[in-house]
Amino acid sequence: MLRTNTCGELRLTNVSEEVVLIGWMQRMRDKGKLIWIDLRDRYGITQLMLEEGKTSQQVIETARTLGREFVIQVKGTVIERESKNPNNPTGEIEIEVSDLIVINSSKLPPFTIEDESDGGDELRMKYRFLDLRRNPVKNNILLRHRVNMEVRKYLDSKGFIDIETPFLVNSTPEGARDFVVPSRMNPGEFYALPQSPQTLKQLLMVAGFDRYFQIVKCFRDEDLRADRQPEFTQIDCEMSFIEQEDILELFEGMANHLFKTIKGVEFGQWQRMTWADAMKYYGSDKPDLRFGMRFVELTELVQNKGFKVFDEAELVVGICVEGCAEYSRKQTDELTEFVKRPQVGAGGLVWVKYNTDGTLKSSVDKFYSPEDLQQWVEKFGAKKGDLMLILSGKTLKTRKALSELRLELGKRLGLRQPFDYKPLWVIDFPLLEWDEETQRFYAMHHPFTSPKLEDVDMLETNPGAVRANAYDMVVNGVEIGGGSIRIHDRALQLRMFKALGFTPEKAQEQFGFLMNAFEFGAPPHGGLALGFDRLNAMFGGQDSIRDFIAFPKNNSGRDVMLDAPSLLQKEQLDELNIALKNIEKQ
Repeated sequence: MLRTNTCGELRLTNVSEEVVLIGWMQRMRDKGKLIWIDLRDRYGITQLMLEEGKTSQQVIETARTLGREFVIQVKGTVIERESKNPNNPTGEIEIEVSDLIVINSSKLPPFTIEDESDGGDELRMKYRFLDLRRNPVKNNILLRHRVNMEVRKYLDSKGFIDIETPFLVNSTPEGARDFVVPSRMNPGEFYALPQSPQTLKQLLMVAGFDRYFQIVKCFRDEDLRADRQPEFTQIDCEMSFIEQEDILELFEGMANHLFKTIKGVEFGQWQRMTWADAMKYYGSDKPDLRFGMRFVELTELVQNKGFKVFDEAELVVGICVEGCAEYSRKQTDELTEFVKRPQVGAGGLVWVKYNTDGTLKSSVDKFYSPEDLQQWVEKFGAKKGDLMLILSGKTLKTRKALSELRLELGKRLGLRQPFDYKPLWVIDFPLLEWDEETQRFYAMHHPFTSPKLEDVDMLETNPGAVRANAYDMVVNGVEIGGGSIRIHDRALQLRMFKALGFTPEKAQEQFGFLMNAFEFGAPPHGGLALGFDRLNAMFGGQDSIRDFIAFPKNNSGRDVMLDAPSLLQKEQLDELNIALKNIEKQ
């Protein structure tokens, strides 16, 4: 071994021991007669000390040639530090160096390898192997490893089997866009990288492996944002001979185990909320319950008073913001501009202040009397000092806009603390959702989700009203995972495909392998998948998943370190029978 100890483990109990350490030079402080060097590895930092008259001149001269990030090996004696550093686990000791060897030199890094780096995002992404040396990023990766191990231990204790599924599969264009891989041996044909192992894990249930899991890479060619990457990792699980309640209980238990083990947080039984209630009261299928501001519908109360904006609206709905009646005109104007942003999409904002002296002031006093506004106060359950904010318009659009306003206010008022966890299950999703552009239904989750048994007969007569045996795991307004009870009957699966506009031929072409398997004794089964990257980001108290992935892509889907994607040589394209014309590297 090139070392006897790591740079994070030596303590006062090791004083007088002869040790050998190896790592990267973090920084040097040369005071003439005394030289201090911070030596860093994955485990921590240990201070080295060299002293004129005690340390050999050759070692001192070698030390003075060192630059940042040089890899060095030192031999020396552990001694107690005179000036201790309580912020460093090794801060009570230092190494009196007797020998120093340069293992490898380093160019000057393009940014400082410190907790607070001076490098921008793109630069740090280009030199990601250096960025990973910084404590914040390194600790995120270590957190990811710990969560990974805890998930495996929990699922193994519950009888789950880790089974790998292939990465080269068939394309299923019903979901997000696939990444495709040309086949050299089958000219003109393509594999696809899996968006999830959905059908494969269902086949494993047919095969009799009644509890499967996999921490697996998935691929989707979709637009990126903070919580999305073109390749991501999910905890993929499936179970046979179960009902929805069994799945909710088991994976609520897994989540509780992770939160307790990783964060020291304990939950009781999770709250449950139907999709319909989540949309009605929060305008979102993943509501953030860390704060209140539940929606209050006012449509019947406020219409037919001559205010055209409300009179012509499908929905008039608002929230009560506690203690904010003293907002200035500038602040209410800022909120109005916020809801008018294209990303939010509201036409305007109505406000009512319930002042601490009991008076009421609104932006629509011209149309509504104090008696009218008092009725609004009662509807909201508002108290003196509260501010009521109201939007109106088309139902779905208005609820979405108010949801964005609610979240923005939660952020401005400091109500969305990252380590204040509020988990819940959202259940009873619609099975299908209508798309105006294509004039057809799409599966809200995926085509293999089972409808509620009591709603099956509406598949042909009223498909939009059919509820799914589907559920999402939501924490702090983030969908951590989701799943469903699956269809295991060929006839019902064909009815589902028909509701989605599939011809029998198209259904057979894309999913014949699954329907054929259903003819050989498919068990009742269901499961869920949890976003592993999102889960780690939540444990780390961050919105972006990027720093919890060792080598992520940037917002354009590029790996700037590897310079991928890149052009292929003509010879490679010819082998793959692909002809590309007029391609120029941008």
